[in-house]
Amino acid sequence: MRSLEDGHYELVLVNDCSPDESWSHIERYAKEFPWVRGISLRKNFGQHNATMAGLRYSRGRVIVVMDDDLQHPPSAILALAATIEKGFDVCYTRYNERKHAAWKKWGSRLNDIVAGWVLKKPRDLYLSSFKAMSRGAVDAVLAYDGPYAYVDGLIFNVTNSVTSVDIDHQERFSGAGNYNLKRSVSLWLKMATGSSVYPLRIATVFGFAMAAVSLIFLALIIIQRLTHPEMQPGWASVIATILLIGGLQMVFLGILGEYLGRVYIRLNNTPQYVVRETTFSNSN
Repeated sequence: MRSLEDGHYELVLVNDCSPDESWSHIERYAKEFPWVRGISLRKNFGQHNATMAGLRYSRGRVIVVMDDDLQHPPSAILALAATIEKGFDVCYTRYNERKHAAWKKWGSRLNDIVAGWVLKKPRDLYLSSFKAMSRGAVDAVLAYDGPYAYVDGLIFNVTNSVTSVDIDHQERFSGAGNYNLKRSVSLWLKMATGSSVYPLRIATVFGFAMAAVSLIFLALIIIQRLTHPEMQPGWASVIATILLIGGLQMVFLGILGEYLGRVYIRLNNTPQYVVRETTFSNSN
Protein backbone atom coordinates (compact mmCIF):
# COMPACT_ATOMS: atom_id res chain seq x y z
CA MET A 1 0.00 0.00 0.00
CA ARG A 2 1.36 3.40 -0.91
CA SER A 3 1.10 6.16 1.65
CA LEU A 4 -2.07 8.16 2.12
CA GLU A 5 -0.20 11.38 1.43
CA ASP A 6 0.30 10.60 -2.26
CA GLY A 7 -3.42 10.04 -2.82
CA HIS A 8 -3.46 6.27 -3.39
CA TYR A 9 -6.28 5.16 -1.15
CA GLU A 10 -10.01 4.46 -1.14
CA LEU A 11 -12.83 4.82 1.37
CA VAL A 12 -15.41 2.01 1.38
CA LEU A 13 -18.62 2.98 3.19
CA VAL A 14 -21.12 0.23 4.02
CA ASN A 15 -24.74 1.21 4.66
CA ASP A 16 -26.18 -1.61 6.78
CA CYS A 17 -29.78 -0.68 5.88
CA SER A 18 -29.66 2.44 8.01
CA PRO A 19 -33.12 4.02 8.64
CA ASP A 20 -31.78 7.57 8.19
CA GLU A 21 -30.41 9.30 5.09
CA SER A 22 -26.97 7.70 5.25
CA TRP A 23 -27.17 6.18 1.77
CA SER A 24 -28.09 9.46 0.08
CA HIS A 25 -25.06 11.10 1.71
CA ILE A 26 -22.82 8.21 0.62
CA GLU A 27 -24.05 8.56 -2.96
CA ARG A 28 -23.35 12.28 -2.88
CA TYR A 29 -19.84 11.80 -1.54
CA ALA A 30 -19.13 9.07 -4.10
CA LYS A 31 -20.04 11.46 -6.93
CA GLU A 32 -17.93 14.24 -5.46
CA PHE A 33 -14.88 12.15 -4.54
CA PRO A 34 -13.79 9.31 -6.88
CA TRP A 35 -12.02 7.48 -4.05
CA VAL A 36 -15.30 6.96 -2.13
CA ARG A 37 -17.05 3.63 -2.79
CA GLY A 38 -20.50 2.99 -1.31
CA ILE A 39 -22.27 -0.30 -0.61
CA SER A 40 -25.90 -0.52 0.51
CA LEU A 41 -27.26 -3.76 2.00
CA ARG A 42 -30.87 -4.91 1.58
CA LYS A 43 -31.43 -5.44 5.32
CA ASN A 44 -29.58 -4.95 8.58
CA PHE A 45 -27.16 -7.89 8.75
CA GLY A 46 -25.16 -6.66 11.75
CA GLN A 47 -21.78 -5.06 12.23
CA HIS A 48 -19.56 -8.05 11.47
CA ASN A 49 -21.48 -9.13 8.37
CA ALA A 50 -21.40 -5.56 7.09
CA THR A 51 -17.67 -5.50 7.77
CA MET A 52 -17.29 -8.65 5.68
CA ALA A 53 -19.08 -6.87 2.82
CA GLY A 54 -16.67 -3.95 3.07
CA LEU A 55 -13.67 -6.29 3.15
CA ARG A 56 -14.89 -8.15 0.07
CA TYR A 57 -15.18 -4.94 -1.96
CA SER A 58 -11.90 -3.46 -0.73
CA ARG A 59 -8.92 -3.41 -3.12
CA GLY A 60 -5.96 -2.12 -1.11
CA ARG A 61 -2.87 -3.89 0.17
CA VAL A 62 -3.63 -2.60 3.67
CA ILE A 63 -7.25 -2.47 4.85
CA VAL A 64 -8.29 -0.42 7.89
CA VAL A 65 -11.63 -1.19 9.56
CA MET A 66 -13.24 1.51 11.69
CA ASP A 67 -16.63 2.72 12.93
CA ASP A 68 -18.31 5.86 11.63
CA ASP A 69 -18.89 7.65 14.94
CA LEU A 70 -15.37 9.19 15.03
CA GLN A 71 -14.57 7.65 18.39
CA HIS A 72 -11.79 6.06 16.36
CA PRO A 73 -9.41 8.92 15.47
CA PRO A 74 -8.63 8.96 11.72
CA SER A 75 -5.18 10.30 12.63
CA ALA A 76 -4.26 6.77 13.81
CA ILE A 77 -4.75 5.24 10.35
CA LEU A 78 -1.17 5.97 9.29
CA ALA A 79 0.25 4.28 12.40
CA LEU A 80 -1.91 1.20 11.76
CA ALA A 81 -0.90 1.04 8.08
CA ALA A 82 2.79 1.47 8.95
CA THR A 83 2.58 -1.46 11.38
CA ILE A 84 1.12 -3.71 8.68
CA GLU A 85 3.87 -2.59 6.31
CA LYS A 86 6.40 -3.92 8.85
CA GLY A 87 5.12 -7.43 8.18
CA PHE A 88 2.25 -8.01 10.60
CA ASP A 89 -1.02 -9.48 9.30
CA VAL A 90 -3.28 -7.62 11.75
CA CYS A 91 -2.85 -4.59 13.99
CA TYR A 92 -5.49 -3.78 16.62
CA THR A 93 -5.83 -0.56 18.59
CA ARG A 94 -5.66 -0.36 22.37
CA TYR A 95 -7.38 2.64 23.95
CA ASN A 96 -5.57 4.75 26.53
CA GLU A 97 -8.92 5.72 28.08
CA ARG A 98 -12.21 4.36 26.81
CA LYS A 99 -15.16 6.75 26.39
CA HIS A 100 -17.84 4.08 26.74
CA ALA A 101 -20.61 3.53 29.28
CA ALA A 102 -19.72 1.52 32.40
CA TRP A 103 -21.82 -1.51 31.38
CA LYS A 104 -20.03 -1.67 28.04
CA LYS A 105 -16.65 -1.61 29.78
CA TRP A 106 -17.65 -4.48 32.07
CA GLY A 107 -19.09 -6.38 29.11
CA SER A 108 -15.83 -5.89 27.21
CA ARG A 109 -13.86 -7.29 30.15
CA LEU A 110 -16.05 -10.40 30.19
CA ASN A 111 -15.73 -10.68 26.41
CA ASP A 112 -11.96 -10.33 26.73
CA ILE A 113 -11.77 -13.19 29.23
CA VAL A 114 -13.95 -15.47 27.10
CA ALA A 115 -12.00 -14.55 23.94
CA GLY A 116 -8.81 -15.59 25.70
CA TRP A 117 -10.29 -19.04 26.32
CA VAL A 118 -12.15 -19.53 23.06
CA LEU A 119 -9.92 -17.76 20.51
CA LYS A 120 -6.58 -18.22 22.35
CA LYS A 121 -6.19 -14.44 22.26
CA PRO A 122 -3.15 -12.93 24.00
CA ARG A 123 -4.08 -11.40 27.36
CA ASP A 124 -2.72 -7.95 26.56
CA LEU A 125 -4.58 -7.67 23.24
CA TYR A 126 -7.87 -5.75 23.10
CA LEU A 127 -10.26 -6.80 20.32
CA SER A 128 -11.11 -3.36 19.03
CA SER A 129 -13.28 -2.84 15.94
CA PHE A 130 -10.62 -0.30 14.84
CA LYS A 131 -7.89 -2.39 13.22
CA ALA A 132 -5.76 -2.81 10.12
CA MET A 133 -5.27 -5.99 8.10
CA SER A 134 -2.97 -7.08 5.30
CA ARG A 135 -4.42 -8.12 1.96
CA GLY A 136 -3.41 -11.71 2.56
CA ALA A 137 -5.15 -11.84 5.94
CA VAL A 138 -8.31 -10.28 4.46
CA ASP A 139 -8.41 -12.82 1.64
CA ALA A 140 -8.04 -15.66 4.15
CA VAL A 141 -10.86 -14.26 6.32
CA LEU A 142 -13.10 -13.90 3.25
CA ALA A 143 -12.83 -17.64 2.62
CA TYR A 144 -15.60 -17.94 5.24
CA ASP A 145 -18.97 -17.43 3.57
CA GLY A 146 -21.33 -18.52 6.36
CA PRO A 147 -24.06 -16.31 7.85
CA TYR A 148 -22.52 -16.02 11.33
CA ALA A 149 -19.41 -13.96 10.69
CA TYR A 150 -17.30 -12.95 13.68
CA VAL A 151 -14.34 -11.12 12.17
CA ASP A 152 -12.02 -11.37 15.17
CA GLY A 153 -12.63 -15.10 15.47
CA LEU A 154 -11.90 -15.53 11.77
CA ILE A 155 -8.69 -13.53 12.16
CA PHE A 156 -7.35 -15.80 14.90
CA ASN A 157 -8.32 -18.82 12.80
CA VAL A 158 -6.01 -17.74 9.96
CA THR A 159 -3.03 -15.98 11.58
CA ASN A 160 -0.98 -15.46 14.75
CA SER A 161 0.85 -12.44 13.32
CA VAL A 162 -1.13 -9.94 15.38
CA THR A 163 -0.05 -6.83 17.28
CA SER A 164 -1.53 -3.56 18.56
CA VAL A 165 -0.86 0.16 18.90
CA ASP A 166 -2.02 2.56 21.60
CA ILE A 167 -4.41 5.38 20.63
CA ASP A 168 -6.61 7.95 22.32
CA HIS A 169 -10.32 7.07 22.34
CA GLN A 170 -12.53 10.06 21.48
CA GLU A 171 -16.02 11.07 22.51
CA ARG A 172 -18.78 10.10 20.09
CA PHE A 173 -19.18 12.83 17.47
CA SER A 174 -23.00 12.67 17.36
CA GLY A 175 -25.94 10.34 17.85
CA ALA A 176 -26.14 7.24 20.00
CA GLY A 177 -24.69 3.78 19.59
CA ASN A 178 -26.82 0.92 18.24
CA TYR A 179 -25.37 -1.73 20.54
CA ASN A 180 -27.75 -2.49 23.39
CA LEU A 181 -27.55 -5.36 25.87
CA LYS A 182 -29.45 -7.75 23.57
CA ARG A 183 -27.13 -7.15 20.62
CA SER A 184 -24.08 -7.41 22.85
CA VAL A 185 -25.23 -10.81 24.16
CA SER A 186 -25.94 -11.94 20.59
CA LEU A 187 -22.43 -10.92 19.54
CA TRP A 188 -20.96 -12.73 22.54
CA LEU A 189 -22.82 -15.94 21.59
CA LYS A 190 -21.59 -15.56 18.02
CA MET A 191 -18.02 -15.39 19.27
CA ALA A 192 -18.42 -18.30 21.70
CA THR A 193 -20.24 -20.72 19.40
CA GLY A 194 -19.28 -19.49 15.94
CA SER A 195 -15.50 -19.68 16.23
CA SER A 196 -14.80 -22.62 18.51
CA VAL A 197 -16.14 -25.83 20.05
CA TYR A 198 -14.84 -24.71 23.45
CA PRO A 199 -18.36 -24.36 24.99
CA LEU A 200 -19.08 -27.98 24.07
CA ARG A 201 -15.88 -29.07 25.78
CA ILE A 202 -16.85 -27.10 28.88
CA ALA A 203 -20.22 -28.87 28.86
CA THR A 204 -18.45 -32.24 28.63
CA VAL A 205 -16.13 -31.41 31.53
CA PHE A 206 -19.06 -30.21 33.66
CA GLY A 207 -20.94 -33.39 32.80
CA PHE A 208 -18.09 -35.62 34.00
CA ALA A 209 -17.64 -33.43 37.09
CA MET A 210 -21.34 -33.64 38.01
CA ALA A 211 -21.29 -37.41 37.46
CA ALA A 212 -18.29 -37.75 39.80
CA VAL A 213 -19.90 -35.57 42.47
CA SER A 214 -23.14 -37.54 42.19
CA LEU A 215 -21.29 -40.82 42.70
CA ILE A 216 -19.57 -39.40 45.80
CA PHE A 217 -22.88 -38.22 47.27
CA LEU A 218 -24.46 -41.58 46.47
CA ALA A 219 -21.67 -43.37 48.32
CA LEU A 220 -22.07 -41.03 51.33
CA ILE A 221 -25.82 -41.59 51.43
CA ILE A 222 -25.39 -45.38 51.33
CA ILE A 223 -22.83 -45.23 54.16
CA GLN A 224 -25.14 -43.00 56.27
CA ARG A 225 -28.11 -45.31 55.75
CA LEU A 226 -26.04 -48.33 56.78
CA THR A 227 -24.54 -46.69 59.85
CA HIS A 228 -27.65 -44.71 60.89
CA PRO A 229 -30.76 -46.58 59.72
CA GLU A 230 -32.97 -44.35 61.92
CA MET A 231 -32.18 -41.21 59.81
CA GLN A 232 -35.07 -39.84 57.76
CA PRO A 233 -34.56 -39.31 53.99
CA GLY A 234 -33.48 -35.78 53.12
CA TRP A 235 -36.18 -34.56 50.75
CA ALA A 236 -34.72 -31.05 50.58
CA SER A 237 -31.32 -32.30 49.47
CA VAL A 238 -32.95 -34.55 46.86
CA ILE A 239 -34.98 -31.68 45.38
CA ALA A 240 -31.96 -29.35 45.42
CA THR A 241 -29.86 -31.93 43.60
CA ILE A 242 -32.56 -32.52 40.99
CA LEU A 243 -32.95 -28.80 40.36
CA LEU A 244 -29.20 -28.31 40.07
CA ILE A 245 -28.71 -31.16 37.62
CA GLY A 246 -31.85 -30.20 35.67
CA GLY A 247 -30.67 -26.60 35.35
CA LEU A 248 -27.24 -27.65 34.11
CA GLN A 249 -28.84 -30.00 31.60
CA MET A 250 -31.00 -27.18 30.21
CA VAL A 251 -27.95 -24.90 29.87
CA PHE A 252 -26.01 -27.55 27.98
CA LEU A 253 -29.01 -28.40 25.81
CA GLY A 254 -29.17 -24.69 24.95
CA ILE A 255 -25.51 -24.73 23.91
CA LEU A 256 -26.11 -27.79 21.73
CA GLY A 257 -29.21 -26.15 20.26
CA GLU A 258 -27.19 -23.04 19.40
CA TYR A 259 -24.70 -25.12 17.43
CA LEU A 260 -27.38 -27.21 15.71
CA GLY A 261 -29.36 -24.09 14.82
CA ARG A 262 -26.33 -22.52 13.19
CA VAL A 263 -25.64 -25.70 11.22
CA TYR A 264 -29.27 -25.79 10.06
CA ILE A 265 -29.18 -22.16 8.93
CA ARG A 266 -25.84 -22.72 7.18
CA LEU A 267 -27.24 -25.71 5.30
CA ASN A 268 -30.19 -23.59 4.18
CA ASN A 269 -27.69 -21.26 2.47
CA THR A 270 -28.69 -18.21 4.49
CA PRO A 271 -26.65 -15.35 2.98
CA GLN A 272 -23.95 -13.54 4.91
CA TYR A 273 -25.26 -10.28 3.42
CA VAL A 274 -27.16 -9.14 0.33
CA VAL A 275 -26.12 -6.03 -1.57
CA ARG A 276 -28.92 -3.80 -2.83
CA GLU A 277 -26.77 -1.39 -4.80
CA THR A 278 -23.34 0.17 -5.00
CA THR A 279 -21.96 3.50 -6.21
CA PHE A 280 -19.58 1.72 -8.58
CA SER A 281 -19.77 -0.99 -11.23
CA ASN A 282 -18.75 -4.54 -10.39
CA SER A 283 -15.86 -4.30 -12.84
CA ASN A 284 -14.25 -1.48 -10.81
